[in-house]
Amino acid sequence: MSTFVLTAALLMIAYFAFRHGRSRALAQAGGKSHALHSLPYYYGYYVALWCGVPALLLVVAWTALQGDIVRALVVSDLPENLRTLPAQELTLLLNNIVNIAEGAALMPADNTDIQAAVAHYQNLQDIAFGALIVLAVTVAVAGILFARGRISPALRARNSVEQAAKWILIASSTVAIFTTVGIVFSLLFEAMRFFRAVPVTDFLFGLEWSPQTAIREDQVGASGAFGAVPLFAGTMLISFIAMVVAAPLGLMAAIYLAEYAKPKLRSIAKPALEILAGIPTVVYGFFAALTVAPMLRNSGDLFGLSISSESALAAGVVMGIMIIPFVSSISDDVITAVPQSLREGSYGMGATQSETIKNVIFPAALPGIVGGLLLAVSRAIGETMIVVMAAGLSANLTANPFQAVTTVTVQIVTLLVGDQEFDSPKTLAAFALGLVLFVITLILNVVALTVVNRYREKYD
Repeated sequence: MSTFVLTAALLMIAYFAFRHGRSRALAQAGGKSHALHSLPYYYGYYVALWCGVPALLLVVAWTALQGDIVRALVVSDLPENLRTLPAQELTLLLNNIVNIAEGAALMPADNTDIQAAVAHYQNLQDIAFGALIVLAVTVAVAGILFARGRISPALRARNSVEQAAKWILIASSTVAIFTTVGIVFSLLFEAMRFFRAVPVTDFLFGLEWSPQTAIREDQVGASGAFGAVPLFAGTMLISFIAMVVAAPLGLMAAIYLAEYAKPKLRSIAKPALEILAGIPTVVYGFFAALTVAPMLRNSGDLFGLSISSESALAAGVVMGIMIIPFVSSISDDVITAVPQSLREGSYGMGATQSETIKNVIFPAALPGIVGGLLLAVSRAIGETMIVVMAAGLSANLTANPFQAVTTVTVQIVTLLVGDQEFDSPKTLAAFALGLVLFVITLILNVVALTVVNRYREKYD
Protein backbone atom coordinates (compact mmCIF):
# COMPACT_ATOMS: atom_id res chain seq x y z
CA MET A 1 0.00 0.00 0.00
CA SER A 2 1.44 3.38 -1.01
CA THR A 3 1.07 6.69 0.80
CA PHE A 4 -1.45 7.76 -1.86
CA VAL A 5 -3.62 4.70 -1.18
CA LEU A 6 -3.39 5.31 2.58
CA THR A 7 -4.44 8.95 2.12
CA ALA A 8 -7.36 7.88 -0.07
CA ALA A 9 -8.39 5.34 2.57
CA LEU A 10 -8.31 8.01 5.29
CA LEU A 11 -10.44 10.33 3.15
CA MET A 12 -12.91 7.50 2.67
CA ILE A 13 -13.03 6.93 6.44
CA ALA A 14 -13.59 10.67 6.88
CA TYR A 15 -16.52 10.51 4.44
CA PHE A 16 -18.16 7.73 6.45
CA ALA A 17 -17.45 9.76 9.60
CA PHE A 18 -19.33 12.66 7.99
CA ARG A 19 -22.32 10.43 7.27
CA HIS A 20 -22.24 9.00 10.77
CA GLY A 21 -21.98 12.43 12.44
CA ARG A 22 -24.91 13.79 10.49
CA SER A 23 -27.06 10.73 11.25
CA ARG A 24 -26.17 10.79 14.94
CA ALA A 25 -27.06 14.48 15.24
CA LEU A 26 -30.49 13.84 13.72
CA ALA A 27 -30.97 10.84 16.00
CA GLN A 28 -30.09 12.96 19.04
CA ALA A 29 -32.72 15.50 17.97
CA GLY A 30 -35.38 12.86 17.33
CA GLY A 31 -35.25 13.44 13.58
CA LYS A 32 -36.12 17.13 13.94
CA SER A 33 -33.36 19.21 12.38
CA HIS A 34 -34.83 22.45 13.77
CA ALA A 35 -34.03 21.19 17.29
CA LEU A 36 -30.31 21.30 16.48
CA HIS A 37 -28.15 24.38 17.00
CA SER A 38 -26.62 23.92 13.52
CA LEU A 39 -27.70 22.26 10.32
CA PRO A 40 -27.17 18.48 10.34
CA TYR A 41 -24.31 18.47 7.84
CA TYR A 42 -22.24 20.71 10.13
CA TYR A 43 -22.23 17.87 12.67
CA GLY A 44 -21.03 15.57 9.90
CA TYR A 45 -18.21 17.96 9.03
CA TYR A 46 -17.38 18.22 12.73
CA VAL A 47 -16.82 14.46 13.04
CA ALA A 48 -15.05 14.26 9.66
CA LEU A 49 -12.59 16.99 10.65
CA TRP A 50 -11.73 15.28 13.93
CA CYS A 51 -11.27 12.05 11.99
CA GLY A 52 -9.33 13.25 8.94
CA VAL A 53 -7.21 16.23 9.97
CA PRO A 54 -5.16 14.62 12.79
CA ALA A 55 -4.64 11.45 10.75
CA LEU A 56 -3.53 13.33 7.65
CA LEU A 57 -1.19 15.54 9.68
CA LEU A 58 0.33 12.37 11.13
CA VAL A 59 0.85 10.98 7.61
CA VAL A 60 2.54 14.20 6.46
CA ALA A 61 4.83 14.40 9.52
CA TRP A 62 5.67 10.69 9.40
CA THR A 63 6.46 10.81 5.68
CA ALA A 64 8.72 13.84 6.17
CA LEU A 65 10.72 12.21 9.00
CA GLN A 66 10.69 8.57 7.94
CA GLY A 67 13.42 8.87 5.29
CA ASP A 68 16.01 10.45 7.60
CA ILE A 69 15.27 8.05 10.43
CA VAL A 70 15.50 4.97 8.22
CA ARG A 71 18.74 6.21 6.68
CA ALA A 72 20.23 6.81 10.14
CA LEU A 73 19.30 3.27 11.20
CA VAL A 74 20.80 1.83 8.02
CA VAL A 75 24.05 3.74 8.62
CA SER A 76 24.23 2.52 12.22
CA ASP A 77 23.96 -1.07 10.98
CA LEU A 78 26.71 -0.75 8.36
CA PRO A 79 30.11 -2.38 8.94
CA GLU A 80 32.78 -0.22 10.54
CA ASN A 81 34.73 0.29 7.31
CA LEU A 82 31.65 1.70 5.57
CA ARG A 83 30.23 3.64 8.51
CA THR A 84 33.45 5.64 8.90
CA LEU A 85 33.64 6.77 5.28
CA PRO A 86 33.89 10.53 4.58
CA ALA A 87 30.57 12.34 4.58
CA GLN A 88 30.32 12.72 0.79
CA GLU A 89 31.23 9.09 0.11
CA LEU A 90 28.78 7.90 2.77
CA THR A 91 26.02 10.00 1.18
CA LEU A 92 26.76 8.46 -2.23
CA LEU A 93 26.71 4.99 -0.68
CA LEU A 94 23.33 5.64 0.97
CA ASN A 95 21.90 6.98 -2.28
CA ASN A 96 23.11 3.84 -4.04
CA ILE A 97 21.47 1.65 -1.40
CA VAL A 98 18.18 3.53 -1.75
CA ASN A 99 18.30 3.32 -5.55
CA ILE A 100 18.92 -0.42 -5.41
CA ALA A 101 16.09 -0.90 -2.92
CA GLU A 102 13.70 1.08 -5.13
CA GLY A 103 14.73 -0.78 -8.29
CA ALA A 104 16.52 2.16 -9.90
CA ALA A 105 19.94 0.44 -9.79
CA LEU A 106 21.30 -3.09 -10.03
CA MET A 107 22.22 -5.13 -7.00
CA PRO A 108 25.99 -5.85 -6.88
CA ALA A 109 26.51 -9.60 -6.97
CA ASP A 110 29.84 -9.65 -5.10
CA ASN A 111 29.22 -7.14 -2.28
CA THR A 112 27.48 -8.80 0.64
CA ASP A 113 27.64 -5.65 2.76
CA ILE A 114 25.58 -3.68 0.23
CA GLN A 115 23.15 -6.59 -0.16
CA ALA A 116 22.63 -6.72 3.61
CA ALA A 117 22.18 -2.93 3.78
CA VAL A 118 19.58 -3.01 1.00
CA ALA A 119 17.66 -5.81 2.73
CA HIS A 120 17.82 -3.92 6.02
CA TYR A 121 16.59 -0.72 4.34
CA GLN A 122 13.65 -2.51 2.72
CA ASN A 123 12.76 -4.20 6.01
CA LEU A 124 12.83 -0.87 7.89
CA GLN A 125 10.69 0.77 5.20
CA ASP A 126 8.09 -2.00 5.47
CA ILE A 127 8.04 -1.79 9.27
CA ALA A 128 7.78 2.02 9.22
CA PHE A 129 4.94 2.03 6.71
CA GLY A 130 3.07 -0.71 8.58
CA ALA A 131 3.39 1.31 11.78
CA LEU A 132 2.13 4.39 9.92
CA ILE A 133 -0.96 2.54 8.74
CA VAL A 134 -1.77 1.32 12.24
CA LEU A 135 -1.20 4.72 13.85
CA ALA A 136 -3.10 6.67 11.18
CA VAL A 137 -6.14 4.41 11.33
CA THR A 138 -6.01 4.46 15.15
CA VAL A 139 -5.90 8.25 15.23
CA ALA A 140 -8.78 8.45 12.71
CA VAL A 141 -10.95 6.06 14.73
CA ALA A 142 -10.07 7.85 17.98
CA GLY A 143 -11.10 11.16 16.38
CA ILE A 144 -14.44 9.68 15.35
CA LEU A 145 -15.12 8.35 18.84
CA PHE A 146 -14.12 11.64 20.46
CA ALA A 147 -16.27 13.79 18.15
CA ARG A 148 -19.16 11.32 18.31
CA GLY A 149 -19.24 11.55 22.08
CA ARG A 150 -19.51 15.36 21.94
CA ILE A 151 -22.44 15.48 19.53
CA SER A 152 -25.59 16.87 21.10
CA PRO A 153 -28.35 19.23 19.95
CA ALA A 154 -26.69 22.07 21.88
CA LEU A 155 -23.24 21.57 20.26
CA ARG A 156 -22.25 24.63 18.23
CA ALA A 157 -21.03 22.52 15.32
CA ARG A 158 -21.18 25.31 12.77
CA ASN A 159 -18.97 27.57 14.87
CA SER A 160 -16.40 24.81 15.36
CA VAL A 161 -16.37 23.87 11.67
CA GLU A 162 -16.02 27.47 10.53
CA GLN A 163 -13.23 28.04 13.05
CA ALA A 164 -11.43 24.95 11.79
CA ALA A 165 -11.90 26.09 8.18
CA LYS A 166 -10.43 29.48 9.09
CA TRP A 167 -7.33 27.88 10.61
CA ILE A 168 -6.92 25.62 7.58
CA LEU A 169 -7.04 28.69 5.33
CA ILE A 170 -4.53 30.48 7.56
CA ALA A 171 -2.21 27.46 7.42
CA SER A 172 -2.50 27.28 3.63
CA SER A 173 -1.74 30.99 3.30
CA THR A 174 1.22 30.64 5.65
CA VAL A 175 2.63 27.77 3.60
CA ALA A 176 2.28 29.82 0.41
CA ILE A 177 3.97 32.83 1.99
CA PHE A 178 6.86 30.84 3.43
CA THR A 179 7.29 29.04 0.11
CA THR A 180 7.65 32.39 -1.63
CA VAL A 181 10.09 33.60 1.02
CA GLY A 182 12.07 30.38 0.68
CA ILE A 183 12.31 30.78 -3.08
CA VAL A 184 13.51 34.37 -2.72
CA PHE A 185 16.14 33.53 -0.10
CA SER A 186 17.37 30.48 -2.00
CA LEU A 187 17.93 32.69 -5.04
CA LEU A 188 19.43 35.47 -2.96
CA PHE A 189 21.97 33.37 -1.05
CA GLU A 190 23.24 31.57 -4.15
CA ALA A 191 23.31 34.82 -6.12
CA MET A 192 25.41 36.41 -3.37
CA ARG A 193 27.92 33.56 -3.74
CA PHE A 194 28.05 34.30 -7.47
CA PHE A 195 28.56 38.03 -6.93
CA ARG A 196 31.56 37.28 -4.70
CA ALA A 197 33.26 35.84 -7.79
CA VAL A 198 31.80 38.18 -10.42
CA PRO A 199 31.16 41.88 -9.69
CA VAL A 200 27.54 42.99 -9.82
CA THR A 201 28.35 45.75 -12.29
CA ASP A 202 30.02 43.31 -14.67
CA PHE A 203 26.97 41.06 -14.51
CA LEU A 204 24.27 43.73 -14.89
CA PHE A 205 26.04 45.95 -17.41
CA GLY A 206 28.44 43.60 -19.20
CA LEU A 207 27.87 43.25 -22.93
CA GLU A 208 29.37 39.78 -23.42
CA TRP A 209 27.95 36.48 -22.20
CA SER A 210 30.29 33.49 -22.37
CA PRO A 211 30.01 31.46 -19.15
CA GLN A 212 32.14 28.54 -20.36
CA THR A 213 34.56 28.06 -17.47
CA ALA A 214 37.08 25.25 -17.22
CA ILE A 215 36.81 22.52 -14.62
CA ARG A 216 40.58 22.48 -14.06
CA GLU A 217 42.85 25.51 -13.84
CA ASP A 218 45.20 24.19 -16.53
CA GLN A 219 42.42 24.10 -19.14
CA VAL A 220 41.76 26.87 -21.66
CA GLY A 221 38.92 29.20 -20.71
CA ALA A 222 39.42 29.18 -16.98
CA SER A 223 37.40 32.39 -16.68
CA GLY A 224 34.27 33.32 -18.60
CA ALA A 225 32.37 36.49 -19.39
CA PHE A 226 29.15 36.99 -17.41
CA GLY A 227 27.66 40.15 -18.89
CA ALA A 228 23.92 39.50 -18.84
CA VAL A 229 22.77 42.43 -21.00
CA PRO A 230 22.50 40.26 -24.16
CA LEU A 231 20.24 37.83 -22.29
CA PHE A 232 17.91 40.54 -20.99
CA ALA A 233 17.83 42.18 -24.41
CA GLY A 234 16.94 38.86 -26.06
CA THR A 235 14.24 38.18 -23.49
CA MET A 236 12.66 41.60 -23.95
CA LEU A 237 12.90 41.40 -27.75
CA ILE A 238 11.16 38.03 -28.01
CA SER A 239 8.56 38.97 -25.39
CA PHE A 240 7.85 42.24 -27.21
CA ILE A 241 7.32 40.43 -30.52
CA ALA A 242 5.08 37.90 -28.79
CA MET A 243 2.94 40.65 -27.25
CA VAL A 244 2.71 42.51 -30.55
CA VAL A 245 1.16 39.34 -31.96
CA ALA A 246 -0.92 38.22 -28.96
CA ALA A 247 -2.28 41.49 -27.54
CA PRO A 248 -4.22 42.82 -30.56
CA LEU A 249 -5.35 39.39 -31.79
CA GLY A 250 -6.38 38.26 -28.30
CA LEU A 251 -8.21 41.50 -27.49
CA MET A 252 -10.04 41.64 -30.82
CA ALA A 253 -11.03 37.97 -30.47
CA ALA A 254 -12.32 38.65 -26.97
CA ILE A 255 -14.31 41.71 -28.03
CA TYR A 256 -15.87 39.85 -30.94
CA LEU A 257 -16.78 36.78 -28.87
CA ALA A 258 -18.16 38.87 -25.99
CA GLU A 259 -20.06 41.56 -27.92
CA TYR A 260 -20.68 40.53 -31.51
CA ALA A 261 -20.73 36.73 -31.79
CA LYS A 262 -24.01 34.85 -31.56
CA PRO A 263 -24.31 32.37 -28.68
CA LYS A 264 -24.04 29.34 -30.98
CA LEU A 265 -20.89 30.65 -32.67
CA ARG A 266 -19.42 31.67 -29.31
CA SER A 267 -20.00 28.19 -27.87
CA ILE A 268 -17.88 26.76 -30.70
CA ALA A 269 -15.25 29.47 -31.27
CA LYS A 270 -14.25 30.04 -27.62
CA PRO A 271 -13.36 26.38 -26.84
CA ALA A 272 -11.64 26.08 -30.22
CA LEU A 273 -9.50 29.12 -29.45
CA GLU A 274 -8.65 27.85 -25.99
CA ILE A 275 -7.35 24.59 -27.45
CA LEU A 276 -4.21 26.55 -28.31
CA ALA A 277 -3.47 26.84 -24.58
CA GLY A 278 -3.44 23.05 -24.21
CA ILE A 279 -0.87 22.34 -26.91
CA PRO A 280 2.52 21.36 -25.40
CA THR A 281 5.21 23.98 -25.85
CA VAL A 282 7.51 21.45 -27.50
CA VAL A 283 4.93 21.13 -30.29
CA TYR A 284 5.04 24.90 -30.73
CA GLY A 285 8.82 24.60 -30.81
CA PHE A 286 8.68 22.07 -33.64
CA PHE A 287 6.19 24.26 -35.46
CA ALA A 288 8.49 27.25 -35.11
CA ALA A 289 11.65 25.38 -36.14
CA LEU A 290 10.20 23.36 -39.01
CA THR A 291 7.52 25.67 -40.45
CA VAL A 292 7.67 29.29 -39.31
CA ALA A 293 11.45 29.80 -39.36
CA PRO A 294 11.94 28.38 -42.91
CA MET A 295 8.92 30.35 -44.12
CA LEU A 296 10.32 33.59 -42.72
CA ARG A 297 13.76 32.86 -44.15
CA ASN A 298 12.33 32.16 -47.62
CA SER A 299 10.10 35.23 -47.43
CA GLY A 300 13.11 37.35 -46.49
CA ASP A 301 15.02 36.07 -49.53
CA LEU A 302 12.19 37.28 -51.77
CA PHE A 303 12.56 40.82 -50.41
CA GLY A 304 16.33 40.79 -50.12
CA LEU A 305 16.35 40.45 -46.32
CA SER A 306 18.78 38.19 -44.49
CA ILE A 307 16.76 36.27 -41.91
CA SER A 308 18.58 33.67 -39.85
CA SER A 309 17.30 30.11 -39.61
CA GLU A 310 17.07 30.72 -35.85
CA SER A 311 15.65 34.16 -35.25
CA ALA A 312 13.90 36.16 -32.56
CA LEU A 313 11.09 36.84 -35.02
CA ALA A 314 10.25 33.15 -35.47
CA ALA A 315 10.29 32.49 -31.73
CA GLY A 316 8.31 35.65 -30.94
CA VAL A 317 5.60 35.00 -33.54
CA VAL A 318 5.00 31.42 -32.42
CA MET A 319 5.13 32.44 -28.76
CA GLY A 320 2.55 35.12 -29.50
CA ILE A 321 0.28 32.51 -31.08
CA MET A 322 0.71 30.35 -28.00
CA ILE A 323 -0.36 33.06 -25.54
CA ILE A 324 -3.32 34.37 -27.54
CA PRO A 325 -5.72 32.19 -25.49
CA PHE A 326 -4.40 33.70 -22.23
CA VAL A 327 -5.20 37.21 -23.42
CA SER A 328 -8.43 36.27 -25.15
CA SER A 329 -9.94 34.11 -22.42
CA ILE A 330 -9.26 36.49 -19.54
CA SER A 331 -10.27 39.56 -21.54
CA ASP A 332 -13.47 37.84 -22.68
CA ASP A 333 -14.41 36.96 -19.10
CA VAL A 334 -13.70 40.51 -17.93
CA ILE A 335 -15.68 42.12 -20.76
CA THR A 336 -18.59 39.78 -20.17
CA ALA A 337 -18.57 40.70 -16.47
CA VAL A 338 -19.10 44.42 -17.20
CA PRO A 339 -22.61 45.28 -15.88
CA GLN A 340 -25.31 45.32 -18.53
CA SER A 341 -26.56 48.59 -17.08
CA LEU A 342 -23.47 50.37 -18.47
CA ARG A 343 -24.30 49.14 -21.96
CA GLU A 344 -27.94 50.10 -21.67
CA GLY A 345 -27.05 53.55 -20.35
CA SER A 346 -24.70 54.10 -23.30
CA TYR A 347 -27.31 52.94 -25.80
CA GLY A 348 -29.87 55.18 -24.10
CA MET A 349 -27.59 58.16 -24.74
CA GLY A 350 -27.59 57.35 -28.45
CA ALA A 351 -24.20 55.65 -28.72
CA THR A 352 -23.65 52.89 -31.26
CA GLN A 353 -22.39 49.45 -30.32
CA SER A 354 -18.83 50.22 -31.40
CA GLU A 355 -18.86 53.53 -29.51
CA THR A 356 -20.18 51.75 -26.41
CA ILE A 357 -17.38 49.19 -26.61
CA LYS A 358 -14.72 51.86 -27.12
CA ASN A 359 -15.88 54.45 -24.60
CA VAL A 360 -17.68 52.43 -21.92
CA ILE A 361 -17.00 48.69 -21.91
CA PHE A 362 -13.30 48.72 -22.71
CA PRO A 363 -12.39 51.36 -20.06
CA ALA A 364 -14.53 49.57 -17.47
CA ALA A 365 -12.84 46.25 -18.24
CA LEU A 366 -9.33 47.71 -18.46
CA PRO A 367 -8.12 46.53 -15.01
CA GLY A 368 -8.93 42.93 -15.88
CA ILE A 369 -7.46 43.29 -19.35
CA VAL A 370 -4.23 44.62 -17.84
CA GLY A 371 -4.16 41.57 -15.59
CA GLY A 372 -4.56 39.31 -18.62
CA LEU A 373 -1.77 41.09 -20.48
CA LEU A 374 0.45 40.81 -17.42
CA LEU A 375 -0.19 37.07 -17.28
CA ALA A 376 0.67 36.85 -20.97
CA VAL A 377 3.92 38.80 -20.47
CA SER A 378 4.90 36.50 -17.59
CA ARG A 379 4.13 33.49 -19.77
CA ALA A 380 6.29 34.89 -22.57
CA ILE A 381 9.21 35.73 -20.28
CA GLY A 382 9.17 32.28 -18.74
CA GLU A 383 8.96 30.28 -21.97
CA THR A 384 11.98 28.11 -22.75
CA MET A 385 11.30 25.35 -25.28
CA ILE A 386 10.18 27.57 -28.17
CA VAL A 387 13.24 29.80 -27.75
CA VAL A 388 15.62 26.83 -27.66
CA MET A 389 14.21 25.37 -30.86
CA ALA A 390 13.50 28.56 -32.83
CA ALA A 391 15.84 31.28 -31.55
CA GLY A 392 18.90 29.25 -30.56
CA LEU A 393 21.45 29.66 -27.78
CA SER A 394 23.52 32.52 -29.17
CA ALA A 395 23.77 35.44 -26.73
CA ASN A 396 23.79 38.21 -29.33
CA LEU A 397 23.26 41.80 -28.24
CA THR A 398 21.00 43.04 -31.00
CA ALA A 399 17.63 44.65 -31.62
CA ASN A 400 17.37 42.99 -35.03
CA PRO A 401 14.52 40.44 -34.88
CA PHE A 402 16.00 38.63 -37.89
CA GLN A 403 19.03 37.42 -35.92
CA ALA A 404 19.43 34.60 -33.41
CA VAL A 405 19.16 35.53 -29.73
CA THR A 406 18.62 33.73 -26.45
CA THR A 407 16.71 34.43 -23.26
CA VAL A 408 17.30 34.29 -19.52
CA THR A 409 15.28 31.11 -18.97
CA VAL A 410 17.10 29.24 -21.73
CA GLN A 411 20.46 30.13 -20.23
CA ILE A 412 19.31 29.08 -16.74
CA VAL A 413 18.51 25.62 -18.09
CA THR A 414 21.77 25.49 -20.04
CA LEU A 415 23.86 26.49 -17.03
CA LEU A 416 22.36 23.82 -14.78
CA VAL A 417 22.91 20.99 -17.28
CA GLY A 418 26.21 19.16 -17.43
CA ASP A 419 29.00 18.07 -15.10
CA GLN A 420 30.10 21.53 -13.95
CA GLU A 421 30.70 21.88 -10.22
CA PHE A 422 27.69 23.31 -8.39
CA ASP A 423 29.70 26.03 -6.65
CA SER A 424 31.39 27.26 -9.83
CA PRO A 425 30.55 30.73 -11.19
CA LYS A 426 29.00 29.12 -14.26
CA THR A 427 26.41 27.23 -12.23
CA LEU A 428 25.81 30.00 -9.71
CA ALA A 429 25.13 32.41 -12.57
CA ALA A 430 21.78 30.65 -13.03
CA PHE A 431 20.67 31.85 -9.59
CA ALA A 432 21.78 35.40 -10.33
CA LEU A 433 19.77 35.33 -13.56
CA GLY A 434 16.76 33.95 -11.67
CA LEU A 435 17.03 36.70 -9.06
CA VAL A 436 17.14 39.48 -11.65
CA LEU A 437 14.23 37.90 -13.52
CA PHE A 438 12.28 37.80 -10.27
CA VAL A 439 12.93 41.50 -9.69
CA ILE A 440 11.86 42.37 -13.23
CA THR A 441 8.62 40.41 -12.81
CA LEU A 442 7.99 42.16 -9.47
CA ILE A 443 8.41 45.57 -11.13
CA LEU A 444 5.94 44.57 -13.86
CA ASN A 445 3.44 43.55 -11.18
CA VAL A 446 3.82 46.85 -9.35
CA VAL A 447 3.33 48.86 -12.54
CA ALA A 448 0.27 46.81 -13.51
CA LEU A 449 -1.20 47.16 -10.01
CA THR A 450 -0.80 50.93 -10.21
CA VAL A 451 -2.71 51.04 -13.50
CA VAL A 452 -5.42 48.73 -12.18
CA ASN A 453 -5.96 50.80 -9.03
CA ARG A 454 -6.16 54.05 -10.96
CA TYR A 455 -8.91 52.85 -13.30
CA ARG A 456 -10.69 50.86 -10.60
CA GLU A 457 -11.24 54.08 -8.62
CA LYS A 458 -12.74 55.66 -11.70
CA TYR A 459 -15.24 52.96 -12.63
CA ASP A 460 -16.19 51.26 -9.34
